[in-house]
Amino acid sequence: MSVDTMIISKEKRRILQCGSYKGKGIAVFTSGGDSQGMNAAVRAVVRMGIYLGCKVYFIREGYQGMVDGGDCIVEAQWTSVSSIIHKGGTVIGSARCKDFREVEGRMKAAKNLIQRGINNLVVIGGDGSLTGANCFRNEWTTLVKNLLDKGEISSEQANKCEYLNIVGLVGSIDNDFCGTDMTIGTDSALHRILEAVDAIVYTAYSHQRTFIMEVMGRHCGYLALVSALSSEATYVFVPEFPPPEDWESDLCKRCSEEREAGQRLNIIIVAEGAVDRNGNPITCEMIKDIVEKRLKQDTRITVLGHIQRGGNPSAFDRILACRMGAEAVIALMDATPNSEAIVVSLNGNQAVRVPLMKCVDRTLGVAKAMQDKDWDLAVELRGRSFRRNLDTYLLLNQGEGKVKTNKEEPILNLAVMNIGAPACGMNSAVQTFVRVGIFKNSKIYGIHDGIDGLINGEFQEMKWSDVTGWVGEGGALLGTKRTLPRGHFQRIAEQLNAHNIQGLLIIGGFEAYQTALDFVYQRDNFKPFCIPIVVIPATISNNVPGTDFSLGCDTALNEIVAISDTIRQSAQGTKRRVFIVETMGGYCGYLATLAGLAGGADAAYIYEENFSIKDLQKDLYHMASKMAEGVQRGLIIRNEKCNDNYNCDFMTRLFAEEGKGVFTARSNIIGHMQQGGSSSPFDRNMGIKLALKAYSWLEQESQNCMNNGAVYTNDPQTTVVLGLKARNITFTPVIQLAKDTNFEKRIPKHQWWLKLRPLLRIFAKHEGIYEDEGAFILDESTSDD
Repeated sequence: MSVDTMIISKEKRRILQCGSYKGKGIAVFTSGGDSQGMNAAVRAVVRMGIYLGCKVYFIREGYQGMVDGGDCIVEAQWTSVSSIIHKGGTVIGSARCKDFREVEGRMKAAKNLIQRGINNLVVIGGDGSLTGANCFRNEWTTLVKNLLDKGEISSEQANKCEYLNIVGLVGSIDNDFCGTDMTIGTDSALHRILEAVDAIVYTAYSHQRTFIMEVMGRHCGYLALVSALSSEATYVFVPEFPPPEDWESDLCKRCSEEREAGQRLNIIIVAEGAVDRNGNPITCEMIKDIVEKRLKQDTRITVLGHIQRGGNPSAFDRILACRMGAEAVIALMDATPNSEAIVVSLNGNQAVRVPLMKCVDRTLGVAKAMQDKDWDLAVELRGRSFRRNLDTYLLLNQGEGKVKTNKEEPILNLAVMNIGAPACGMNSAVQTFVRVGIFKNSKIYGIHDGIDGLINGEFQEMKWSDVTGWVGEGGALLGTKRTLPRGHFQRIAEQLNAHNIQGLLIIGGFEAYQTALDFVYQRDNFKPFCIPIVVIPATISNNVPGTDFSLGCDTALNEIVAISDTIRQSAQGTKRRVFIVETMGGYCGYLATLAGLAGGADAAYIYEENFSIKDLQKDLYHMASKMAEGVQRGLIIRNEKCNDNYNCDFMTRLFAEEGKGVFTARSNIIGHMQQGGSSSPFDRNMGIKLALKAYSWLEQESQNCMNNGAVYTNDPQTTVVLGLKARNITFTPVIQLAKDTNFEKRIPKHQWWLKLRPLLRIFAKHEGIYEDEGAFILDESTSDD
């Protein structure tokens, strides 16, 4: 059973009843290195456990606290995890523990758990912590028998805790655990790295310097690889895929080529565990010495260190931790004496349960492959996400120097344009599409200012250097407008024909999707529209059908969550206060719902879920109940179109009036700040990957439809939306998507994120009013091998 879905098939329907697991004892602890998002996971475990009627315990200081017992193992209340979701690190502590490695230490730990009726553990940590928990589980029966024989526990206690269930959550900024696409803390660490890179670029540019940046990753190069891909780094060193034998010359050649192309700086990113092909360490000092001696460049080293573990968790990590924490509790409730230990992982956009030790063995296999210098196997064992990032970096890092050597005639004429409001990630998608196209020997036209530019013939043949520095920039450097093509089809067809466009990439929001549909409908009237067309959704509203995520929505969520954190902190030390925050999104409640989940909101009102004055009244009671327990602040998030009558001003006045003597109320309409500044790591990376997929698809479809040098297709399957659906990147025909679209409200008829609404309510409601919430319908979890 998974907490991820409300919209489910009848075959998988199951009701999760409030208080249905009374008497169960659960403990949660964090172990090993800390990572941002651990607190969100702890909060999720505690509140989901309380909702189900379990007794939930904190184990402070990891395994050491389990061995020491006493005040290190304490029962958690609903308010115990208030106001921690936004904090980095782990509020319950983490520590290395030598005692637990010995049988006597594990015996003490077992006794401390059994005395409190705990036989369900949620372990948040890395592969070492999870392996230790599995060993503990395997010898649990023996430990219980020995404790009973010694008279240290009673027969009743032994029977109640006859077996031990464990579920793991991987908390690691390195993303070094095989079996999950992302670990808790990785996205936040990427935020810290890219913030540093973006800042360094300006000083490097000013002085024409080369900066060498060391990032964490003693045994895993994920952080280095993705940050290099997302920052246009000149070179990257990762432990799984060492550079070529003569890497010194290759590095100098790449640096020189970029300077000759007009760049004033070079960024080199080094994982702390970087090695050469013989397994010898490659250090920042070595690289600095080579660059200075051979190229005479002014070179500096920056070691980020534990800054990467610091700061508040990103919206992605908070949501990931919430989903995984809830899933972990439900998995424990489903466990039987014969169940194997599992870890909750992320596969695409789904939280899944996978066998713990199979993942651990694969993770250890990476280390062995690296020790054996079998680099191809090491990359393969890291998984598809790592492999895809590496392949993309190697392709995009070919450099303009190699492109210039290609003198053959272009194989295709392709165009790229933006339509709709600006969204972060647009520029990284355009840059990747242009550079991959040039490298593949296609002529790429950039169409400025959307449909207006298309009508007026504002076509620019894009060169490699035209898109330098675009990857992290916010907004839309190619220009974008909301104009739709209706009434201008003749002129647009003439422009496409004049430039012999054989394939078109449209990046944008609902307007981009509508434009692609219009072009399909006009194919019988205008032959130039009979070309392959692909849409990459890019809008903070995330309201385009055919994808779970649009470019820009992650950056927007981070902006909303950061603002919400600041707003709530502003009330620190003042009287109790409730904040009403209004988000954008049109009629789509994605931003309000996900920001509510990530920001620890008490409620999130959206158009898709009807509400009445009774619901507002219930939330008023909830605020009063919560603040009676000592919580000082409340947060209500509303989507801008959730209800015309219950607008932001009305809700603020209602809460202010009804809360007199208990709390005050204030409103905040965030507005266009949600469009963000620099793109988030997620949006940069997704823009790059989707653009690469878009080019490959256009190249294949155009060549399939080519006859005597002309491209022609009237097949509806050749105009598609490119998106991430569940676990796969998909190409869905716009004609097919039109059936699942509410064009009046500009939203899909079915939206995946609605399945997260139960989580938001479970985590937000005070335990005293859980009984009013009834039951939630949830779906069955998917287990992956």
